[in-house]
Amino acid sequence: MAEAPPVSPGGGAGGGGVESGGEQSPQSNVREQDRFLPIANIGRIMKKALPANGKIAKDAKDTVQECVSEFISFITSEASDKCQKEKRKTINGDDLLWAMATLGFEDYIEPLKAYLARYREVCNSFYFSSCDCFVWFLVYLFKLLEQQKTYGS
Repeated sequence: MAEAPPVSPGGGAGGGGVESGGEQSPQSNVREQDRFLPIANIGRIMKKALPANGKIAKDAKDTVQECVSEFISFITSEASDKCQKEKRKTINGDDLLWAMATLGFEDYIEPLKAYLARYREVCNSFYFSSCDCFVWFLVYLFKLLEQQKTYGS
């Protein structure tokens, strides 16, 4: 089983170091665009849950962008702690599932295990960038959240 590339705070693969330019977060030296997922990706994912003529306010996209990014950081931080204790440098999908279970998101584990198996199958069969697969993961997670909200499961 191949391990995934390291995940940066913004959700992409790779370093995520501070570069010149861009708006700085007041809590750290990390640029805002490095802390948050791209707003265009957030808007695209949100639109999938709306009727064709539905519109999304900018402040709604901004709020979801911040919440999703914080959620990802929360899960990733727990997975990172586990990896550090195990003297590993790469966070993989199994670490993220472990972190979600540890943090109380057990209801999502089984569907995400199935997703992770499919993800590995597809990404090993075709060429996808880390960002493509990550956006695919977010779309799937949002569908799970929407189903839970709709059906009360």
